Formats: sequence, structure tokens, C-alpha cells
Amino acid sequence: MLESVTMPEEKDEPTGFKVVDRRSFAADGTRVGDAPEAEEKPEVPTAQSAGREPQPEPQPGPKPAPEEPVEEEEEGFVALLSELYATALMQMGLVSGPNGEGLPPDLVGAHRTIDLLEVLQQKTRGNLTAKESRLFEQILYELRMGFLEINQRLAQKQK
Repeated sequence: MLESVTMPEEKDEPTGFKVVDRRSFAADGTRVGDAPEAEEKPEVPTAQSAGREPQPEPQPGPKPAPEEPVEEEEEGFVALLSELYATALMQMGLVSGPNGEGLPPDLVGAHRTIDLLEVLQQKTRGNLTAKESRLFEQILYELRMGFLEINQRLAQKQK
């Protein structure tokens, strides 16, 4: 069922704004005479019009280097290196398990982890701090030497 809708009556009260049609063509496509000129906008008071000296706008200067994010990034990278180092040590059987018992070596996994660290070192070369570079070199040296030592022990046992 359709209900009748009544439109509110138009009010003659001022609304606080004025609508001006500035189109240069009428609805039928004919050119309308001179379009009304834009009304002048009220002047916004400036420092000069108020009788004061204009203040220079602040110029953007060099931003201070953020120290905390760099430290967080460094700590995050060092944590990544530490995790990979610990993983490789566990895979080589150099770290005891949670019950104090020795873990069996996984030399294939250890080799992959060392290779991963080498790739990571190559890809980050030139982007590391001196501390990170030294840590990287130390970790890789220790893991390579440990891997060689374990391989030599296993080769002697097989003889």
C-alpha cells in the first residue's frame, strides 16, 4: 500500500548561505549572458594589515637522526644472528637438550644454516655497522670450524 508523503513547506527564513548559479549555459543549452562575477571574499587579516612585522615562516631544517629505531633494528638483527647461531649449534649436536642429554647431530641441517648465514652476509654487505660485521664474521668462523671438527671426528670413527 502506498502512503502519501508530504514535503515540508519551504521556509522563507535565511539559512546563512547564498547559492549563486554560475553556469554559463542554460538547461536548454543556450549561452547565458555574462555569468555573475565572483563575489569578493572578505580580506583575511594578515600581519602586515594589522600593522605588525611579518614573521618569517619556519624553514624545515635537517631532522635529527632517530637513535632508538636504529638501536632496535640493530638489536633485531643481532637477535636474528643469535637465533641462527644457536640453531646451527643445536644441529651440530654441540648444545645439550632440555634434559641435559646430548642431541644427535643433523649435519645437513647445520650445513644449510651456515649457508643461509653466508648468503645473509653477502646480501647485507655494506649495510651493517662495524659491530654487526664483527659479530657476523665471528659467528661464521666459529660455525665453520665447529662443522669441520665434527666432520673430522665422524670420519675418524668410521675408520
